[in-house]
Amino acid sequence: MQQILDAIQAGDTSSEDFASIEIPDSYQAITVHKDEQTMFEGIKSRDKDPRKSLHLDEVAVPELGPGEAIVAVMASAINYNTVWSSIFEPVSTFSFLERYGRLSPLTKRHDLPYHIVGSDLAGVVLRTGPGVTAWKPGDEVVAHCLSVELEDPAGHNDTMMDPQQR
Repeated sequence: MQQILDAIQAGDTSSEDFASIEIPDSYQAITVHKDEQTMFEGIKSRDKDPRKSLHLDEVAVPELGPGEAIVAVMASAINYNTVWSSIFEPVSTFSFLERYGRLSPLTKRHDLPYHIVGSDLAGVVLRTGPGVTAWKPGDEVVAHCLSVELEDPAGHNDTMMDPQQR
């Protein structure tokens, strides 16, 4: 991780140098766990304590898929999405991940027993997957987690209900 941080802070690291940095096998992330998604059942929203469901875990760096990028996250927002995810409201994010995971073997990789929270980020691209043409290692980026294709009528009234939302 220190090599990644040093390259970012140097300010003049080339794309080729970023691409040659060894990516660690794992990293620390704040997560919620699938087996805890019912922990707040019967409790009023205002009485649910997000601290009870948020965990600092060591998680594996995922295999890079088509259209994806690995980004060294330098800042991430804690906002209403984080709170909702942590209290499993208005619906558990695991329901979206399970549904998304049924689309293809590639999307199945996202149906995990944990979910990393954080919906906005600023960081630096470390790797890009096949088909990524707009970014390269070393590019500074901002991103959000929502992808809504809006190909299904269910999503046009409420994007939270779009079967393709992820």
